[in-house]
Amino acid sequence: MIRVLVVDDDFMVVRIHSAFVERTEGFEVVGTAHNGADALALAETLAPDLVLLDVHLPDMSGLEVLERLRALGRSVAVVMVTAERGAAAVRSALHGGAMQYLVKPFEYDDLADRLRRVAAALASLPAEDAEERVDQAAIDQAFGAGRSAVDVPPVLPKGLSPETAELVLAAAREAEEISASEAAEAVGLSRVTARRYLEHFVDTGAAEVRLRYGGTGRPERRYRVGKGR
Repeated sequence: MIRVLVVDDDFMVVRIHSAFVERTEGFEVVGTAHNGADALALAETLAPDLVLLDVHLPDMSGLEVLERLRALGRSVAVVMVTAERGAAAVRSALHGGAMQYLVKPFEYDDLADRLRRVAAALASLPAEDAEERVDQAAIDQAFGAGRSAVDVPPVLPKGLSPETAELVLAAAREAEEISASEAAEAVGLSRVTARRYLEHFVDTGAAEVRLRYGGTGRPERRYRVGKGR
């Protein structure tokens, strides 16, 4: 299990984000904090694997919390979860070593995507006290360089995320032809959400759709992604 500390000044947001984390397989919430000082103290006592960190906290910026964590030598993974869209904040988070930056408001699938990416990155490297060397593929995965392996249409409708689009495209390509239900099961989405992505790919020319007629009921929509996409 990846142990998560959730940090946000809004008590209701903390409850929602904690529920999202607990809903995601392989993750558990071990603590919550509503200001920077408590976040730093809990990072020390609980030693979480991951911190979900808001930028706007009452006593200090979440970016300062990130900076202090690194100054203290804490190698904990950090995902910024915030309404802050300023380029300076994003740049500071990137330079400070945040692994992901998710802008509020968002849906469960958006956070789950990022949690799974962090899990994959952490799993690609040996334990922190191990002396073994790692190859370039593992390094690329840890740093997220492998994300370009799947091409995603550059403009997505509101509510659709590039990360989830990558996963749906990858599932469709692997299956060669896929239904919304099959894509939902492969990626961990609802059927309705999976179909939104697939229909968007059809609209943008990234995929084709055909109807498969059965004995009764409506025909099933089957999606095929072009190999060059």
